Amino acid sequence: MTAYEMAKAEYAAYGIDAEAALDTLRGIPVSVHCWQGDDVVGLDGGGAASGGIQTTGNYPGRARNFEELKADIAKAFSLMPGTKRLNLHASYAILGKGEADRDAYRPAHFAPWVQFAKEAGAAGIDFNPTLFSHKNVKDGLTLSSPDERIRAFWVKHCIACLRIAEYFANEMGTYCMMNIWIPDGFKDIPADRLGPRLRLKRSLDEILQTPYDREKVIVSVESKVFGIGVESYTVGSNEFYQNYAAKNGICCLLDNGHYHPLEYVSDKIPALLAFYDRVALHVTRGVRWDSDHVVLFEDELREIAKEIVRNDAVGKVMIGLDYFDASVNRISAWVTGQRAVQKALLSALLLPNERLKALQDGARFTELMVLQEACKTLPFGAVWKEYLRRQGLAEEYLGEIETYEKAVLEERRA
Repeated sequence: MTAYEMAKAEYAAYGIDAEAALDTLRGIPVSVHCWQGDDVVGLDGGGAASGGIQTTGNYPGRARNFEELKADIAKAFSLMPGTKRLNLHASYAILGKGEADRDAYRPAHFAPWVQFAKEAGAAGIDFNPTLFSHKNVKDGLTLSSPDERIRAFWVKHCIACLRIAEYFANEMGTYCMMNIWIPDGFKDIPADRLGPRLRLKRSLDEILQTPYDREKVIVSVESKVFGIGVESYTVGSNEFYQNYAAKNGICCLLDNGHYHPLEYVSDKIPALLAFYDRVALHVTRGVRWDSDHVVLFEDELREIAKEIVRNDAVGKVMIGLDYFDASVNRISAWVTGQRAVQKALLSALLLPNERLKALQDGARFTELMVLQEACKTLPFGAVWKEYLRRQGLAEEYLGEIETYEKAVLEERRA
């Protein structure tokens, strides 16, 4: 017997179908973020990330243009198992010199991305208005700005992004999730907490009044506790967005780096599933704060995956990656993070979830504890390697990345 066959038999003894787990995992889409490849600089001339966003490190080989970024994403995709979607920010528009500002972006500015996504085998495209790294972020505010000219500019930008998101959905034949995150807030104690939130509410209302196909475009809003420069007050708080989303029939996005370190998104997912048809998720790894470290196969990621799987929410929770690290090879960061999410999902699929639930409902907590502990030593690694083998991939991928680095990335030093 092969290692996989032995593992399959051992899982079967617990009532777990390893083949079914592999089949399910292969079809779960993970949206891969383009901004890991260029340190969130973008292609529209906005420059290095601002608005509380920082990328640390100076590893050689950052993508500097569309062609380089495409090549790096394609290389990363080739080393990632499973179903991939492509996640874009509006700042990655393909523009001619002085062609348009962000309030006037059109689908044509993203047509090259659609062509690339199809060539790369992406299962869909997700999209984000870019409300940072721009001259019209005034005093740290965008959709909540008291300056009507500034606020109106960003409302127009988001409306333009709605049209682009619908274009992506039509071209790719599947939904496009359009996620709105803003950097708005104050460094020190504010004199008015309500006013900025009422302006944000007004802006969101104006954006959503624009006709769009809700089956094709899934609008989500993303909260945050704080950021650099907005330590004391964030306009788009968790409470604000959850209430707004519930009232307006849109989606809440949970970024597991955007909460207090002792808050767990794994606990928030089932809370939202009780009320929402869909939940959006950005997977990152915060170290003490929203530091956007490369995602690893760690405890909270595994708990997040368990909540998705055990609640039959594979089709309800839309999973996207969101981190950026310039201290390591950027392509390795992409692949490591995507594989970590896939591992977490596989580990959750290889649990006797119905049996565990039955033990909990029967208050058989001793048996529950013992079974949970026993599952931790089941031969997960053999099933993971079989999953990779069936897709023509190996556990080891660094060698191929190092070859690409020498042949391609090091040439960018010039």
